[in-house]
Amino acid sequence: MFHITRWKRPTVASALSALALSVALTSQLVTSQAMAAGKTITAVMHADLRTPGMQTTAYIVRDFGYMIYDTLLAQDSSFKIQPQMAEYKISDDKLTYTFTLRDGLKFHDGTPVTAEDCVASLKRWGKADGMGQKLMDFTASLEATDAKTITLKLKEPYSLVLESIGKPSSLVPFMMPKRLAETPAGTPIPELIGSGPFKFVQAEFQPGVKAVFLKNTDYVPRKEPPSWTAGGKVVKVDRVEWITMADAQTAVNALQSGDIDFMEIPSFDILPVLAANKDIKIDTLDKVGFQTVGRMNFLFPPFDNVKVRRAAFMAMNQKDVLDALIGNPEYYKLCGAAFVCGTPLETDVGSEAVVKGNGMAEAKKLLAESGYDGTPVVIMAPGDVVTLKAQPIVAAQLMKEAGFKIDLQATDWGTVVSRRASQKPIKEGGWNMFFTNWNGADLSNPIVNFAIGGKGKNGGWFGWADDPKIESLKNDFARATTPEEAKKIATEIQKEAYEQVIYIPLGQYTQPSAWRKSLTGVLDGPATPIFWNIDKSE
Repeated sequence: MFHITRWKRPTVASALSALALSVALTSQLVTSQAMAAGKTITAVMHADLRTPGMQTTAYIVRDFGYMIYDTLLAQDSSFKIQPQMAEYKISDDKLTYTFTLRDGLKFHDGTPVTAEDCVASLKRWGKADGMGQKLMDFTASLEATDAKTITLKLKEPYSLVLESIGKPSSLVPFMMPKRLAETPAGTPIPELIGSGPFKFVQAEFQPGVKAVFLKNTDYVPRKEPPSWTAGGKVVKVDRVEWITMADAQTAVNALQSGDIDFMEIPSFDILPVLAANKDIKIDTLDKVGFQTVGRMNFLFPPFDNVKVRRAAFMAMNQKDVLDALIGNPEYYKLCGAAFVCGTPLETDVGSEAVVKGNGMAEAKKLLAESGYDGTPVVIMAPGDVVTLKAQPIVAAQLMKEAGFKIDLQATDWGTVVSRRASQKPIKEGGWNMFFTNWNGADLSNPIVNFAIGGKGKNGGWFGWADDPKIESLKNDFARATTPEEAKKIATEIQKEAYEQVIYIPLGQYTQPSAWRKSLTGVLDGPATPIFWNIDKSE
């Protein structure tokens, strides 16, 4: 039986009343603070920031990270890794990497950034991130050899060292004080202190309402022009506020009236309205785009059974999902490539049924053969993020047609982010399936693609797929010496991933942003909205 479980919430009338009051108060507060604080950018991001201290792949947490933290290396718009906090040298035998911190680096509490801080930060990241884990597998030692020097020694040559440390998206190796970096993985960081271009104002943080950032006047930018996450991070405003407006139409109205300056993800159906406003600019800042995916929980029935997973995989139809999610084919692409269409590792191996949408008969057959007992599949369905609303609903309908019983649980994205980390049984608040979007930068090869790992409970992504074959093939990929060899191994990994249904690829899309033309200097990026370099005219 297909039903929706509604979580307790206020009546529609009281919710609308509260929303109107919140918007009015927010508008007044923003206006008064802008007058007091100088230039203020107000932005509505793609999701509410609720758990900034968690080390998670949620993109709103990554976006928060880029505001307050910095990185040793960074990626520019040519996909090249550049120095950021540190310069680097590589030994002739490719086994020793030496990073030297540049002058002028200070944390927001006034203490200098040291090599020990960076080593502790890298080690913490290396336990949580898929690409970091693989780098640590090849690492013999990682030490602070003096106050400004970090020395990384490898067991054997590994070609992705710089790409790992300079990766632009989740999980990013952000640098933080050693005392905070030593917080155990999975435990929230108690103080949100970085060395980046903005400071987080903890006293004004209201989860579900707003997050506030002030210009870090002690930050010393690099001299190079900004390019993606690399180059000079020059802050030209005094304050940035992320305002939560769960209702998309409210946010659009606020953008048109000038109550907010920037909207990360306006819904596709409202773009023509915004385009007609001469004071608003629309552009796609992330040209790489996103892949939307479905992820199952391997720990509990029914998805501990590969035949049940295959049945769900075969039932999916990318076009149905993308039509509901995006609507306009100008912004989406049918694509079954695990490592993103348009990259050297693109292949359609194993994805034909999902891309063509012709696997329903096979789905029904597999489900009948699997021994599935009709246990309801708990799908988490966030209603507060424009780019995550459609997937659970469409998938639930397709799976119901294949013979699944579905429990579609309406919630918000912040709850999904916290709940998906739970390994508890379904009856204790666990889950069977959720949907998310990965930036192309996070998927472009088997090492960076955290979602395609097979580490299970030992460092794997939520859902905890256990597949030693994939992990072995990823090691082979890391050792590949030619593009041809790398492509061959990547194809084998994709074949195994789709046969075992590590996740379900549901197509690619790009997402335009919108902002008032009073903002200038808005930068393209591979993943996150970038708030440095933006100026605001009165």
